[in-house]
Amino acid sequence: MKVIDSENWAWFLFEHEGGLYLDANCNMSAFGYTYMIRLNEKEQAQYTDGGREYLNKLAHDIHYSVPIAKDTSSIYKGRDVSNELTELATEAVKLWREGSNES
Repeated sequence: MKVIDSENWAWFLFEHEGGLYLDANCNMSAFGYTYMIRLNEKEQAQYTDGGREYLNKLAHDIHYSVPIAKDTSSIYKGRDVSNELTELATEAVKLWREGSNES
C-alpha cells in the first residue's frame, strides 16, 4: 500500500494491489473517525476526470452522509474497509511522511 495523495485533515488516497482507496477524515458530533472505501469504477473515472477536486467532494459526501450512524441511509454504508487495511495504511502514511521530510 502506498500514499498517492492527501488533503490535510480531510483525506488520504492510497493505491493497494491495483485498487484506489480513499480514507476520509470524518466526525459525528465530538467523535472523530476515518472511513476508507475502495473506489469503484465510476468513482475512479470521476477521479481521473476531476482529480483532487473530485476527492474533496467525495470525502465531503462521505462525511456528511454519516455512514457509521445506525439509522443512516448513506450510500457508503457497508463499504468501509478500514478494519482490514488500517495497519497497511498507517505504515504507508509513516513512510510517506518520512519521505516527504527528505530534501
